[in-house]
Amino acid sequence: MNQPRILFVHAHPDDESIGTGATMAKYAAEGAHVSLVTCTLGEEGEVIPGGLRHLASDKEDRLGEFRIGELDAACAALGVADHRFLGGPGRWRDSGMMGGATNDDPRCFWRADLDEAAGQLVPVVREVRPQVIITYDERGNYGHPDHIQAHRVARRAFELAADPAYGDGEPWRAAKFYAYATPRTVLARAIAVMREAKLPFDRVAGLDELGSGVPDDRITTMVDARPYLPAKLAALRAHRTQIEVAPDEVGPFFALSNGLGQQAFGTEFFILLDGERGPAAPGGRETDLFSGLPAGQG
Repeated sequence: MNQPRILFVHAHPDDESIGTGATMAKYAAEGAHVSLVTCTLGEEGEVIPGGLRHLASDKEDRLGEFRIGELDAACAALGVADHRFLGGPGRWRDSGMMGGATNDDPRCFWRADLDEAAGQLVPVVREVRPQVIITYDERGNYGHPDHIQAHRVARRAFELAADPAYGDGEPWRAAKFYAYATPRTVLARAIAVMREAKLPFDRVAGLDELGSGVPDDRITTMVDARPYLPAKLAALRAHRTQIEVAPDEVGPFFALSNGLGQQAFGTEFFILLDGERGPAAPGGRETDLFSGLPAGQG
């Protein structure tokens, strides 16, 4: 198999578009096989459009079912054809924010047995055989329990998939394992830009409200996918229960149900957690997630 292959592991529908949408669209457009595994249906999301608020947190979890369609539309906008739910749709439920009563639901992803959940991801890794796997960092970027769990599950599956003694199928070890992240200086600049823009949102998010980012020196990789920002914005618009996107003439901004304005980035940033770092561009960072890998590896 000579095609570059990359696997993204995200917690909820919309996370893929917010955090890594431009990168996904770039690699898909360039001919890579881009796979996405989503760990829950996002049943605890707060609904923005008034006409759809009846879907939120009802006993039948109709919001989760609705968000499957939103995710399908977002993936189409990004050019991503290979999408799966971990263990099948609804196998694990959205845990809600850290400290909420929904964290105690035995069905929630936060309560999932690590090896059981990773065991659902291993067959995907062995089937797709990605050279690169992307998920969150160990703190889940901003502390969401499902993001933290997605990191743990992806990390465990990364290890188990390479173990010949584990399960069925041919072992596969991805060459590189990354977390996506945003440098603090980038977030600070975005906040300054948004304060000058006329955003149609309640207010501009502060640094702490955006998870504060990470120290710039932790970033190992910067992917310039600015030509694919329109695809990312289209994917964000597809998640209409969760996201409001500013009009094009205002700029690449969006808000979640909290009404806090954020910038949608066309350049996305990553931290290499495992694997060999590839050649760096001026500034010391990789500019390609496949950097340093032999062409046609795998």
